[in-house]
Amino acid sequence: MGHVFQQLVRDHNLPPVRLHDLRHGAASMALSAHVDLKVIQHQVGHASVVTTTDMYVSVMPQTAHEGAEATARLLRDAAREYVRGQRSKPSSRKQPPGSGGAIA
Repeated sequence: MGHVFQQLVRDHNLPPVRLHDLRHGAASMALSAHVDLKVIQHQVGHASVVTTTDMYVSVMPQTAHEGAEATARLLRDAAREYVRGQRSKPSSRKQPPGSGGAIA
């Protein structure tokens, strides 16, 4: 199969590329498309998802950026929710004795 592929590359004046490079690229693009790692593992025929992640799946820059953005959103949203929760709690300050909470 490798010889046939190389002949096709030459016949069509494509840049030098190995069949294995396409396999790696396909796994990397699938990861960028948010395909589950177990699916990618099955597609490339690995016995372990660890092999897939260690050997073939590269984190593309856009995917890394999206991951950082998602993490930042999660933290920001959690902080906003915490602040909202603090604002809705009854005040823990005690009223001075005899004031009954009324303003004079």
